[in-house]
Amino acid sequence: MSDYPKFAVIGGGSWATAIVKMLSENLNEIAWYMRNETAIEEIKVNYHNPNYLSSVEFDVDQLLLTNDINKAVSYADYVIFAIPSAFLTPEMESLYVSLEGKVIISAIKGIIPETSMIVGEHFNKTYDIPYDNIAVITGPCHAEEVALERLSYLTIACRNEVHAKVIEDCLSSHYIKVKVTDDIVGTEYAAVLKNIYAIACGMAHGLGYGDNFQALLMSNAIREMKKFIKKVHRMKRNINNSAYLGDLLVTGYSLFSRNRMFGNMIGKGYTVKSAQMEMNMIAEGYYATKSAYELNKNFGAKTPIINAVYDILYNGKDPKKTFRKLTEKLD
Repeated sequence: MSDYPKFAVIGGGSWATAIVKMLSENLNEIAWYMRNETAIEEIKVNYHNPNYLSSVEFDVDQLLLTNDINKAVSYADYVIFAIPSAFLTPEMESLYVSLEGKVIISAIKGIIPETSMIVGEHFNKTYDIPYDNIAVITGPCHAEEVALERLSYLTIACRNEVHAKVIEDCLSSHYIKVKVTDDIVGTEYAAVLKNIYAIACGMAHGLGYGDNFQALLMSNAIREMKKFIKKVHRMKRNINNSAYLGDLLVTGYSLFSRNRMFGNMIGKGYTVKSAQMEMNMIAEGYYATKSAYELNKNFGAKTPIINAVYDILYNGKDPKKTFRKLTEKLD
């Protein structure tokens, strides 16, 4: 696909690594920015990311590896950001290259803490990127299953049909199926909220609740998600589609889910700090919980699950007692 626009991926974690793998199925060249110089050298020598998805072998001739974000952004027409939401602002402070005319794609499933905005809105308001040049990548899709080339599904949210088609073509393969929607706001909030509900699901498991309760919890979670998103952005959408319900289910139930893992540790008695220290990856739901809770003070949606997770993570409430109260609010 040498005639396609140029892509750059910003980030060195598991999701960024998976996205580079997907793009490498279709593109002759991809710019890949990561801060870790040691990881870059490891990829050049041994053809894999030493820290994430190390089973994935890359053709280094396809990769323009750099630890300078400006080089990567300068190269690309389409820039995919795949770093934790809490780290986006510090990374952008190093960027002096203009984003004008570039298509900005968020693969970040979180809210920017400095502005309390979802990523698309943040780029629109902070960097004047028109919504026609903004896209969002959501699941249901785990990086680990991309690495194994197991059949996976992506949803691309983008208002511009031409940009959406380019992104779809460049990410699709025999193991990646892509669906397109114009619900940028809804799908991005769904990607944020599902991480909170996955933490709740993990907490329930850690506390000893069984499959029956977790099924009830997920049933209530999708209805709670619908109420929240409807308050934020009212439009016609089917909350049972894969970008919403599908992504929620895979994040809530999969053993690959870092948010479920984080919640499970909290349920078993870990403190927030000790759970974060033991995990090698960022659990976006931790940051999302505070942002969603604060945002909902303005929206006023009924969110007992988000409130319970917030009380445990930020108010130090006892998980066992908090979940006992939560069970009385679910149906």
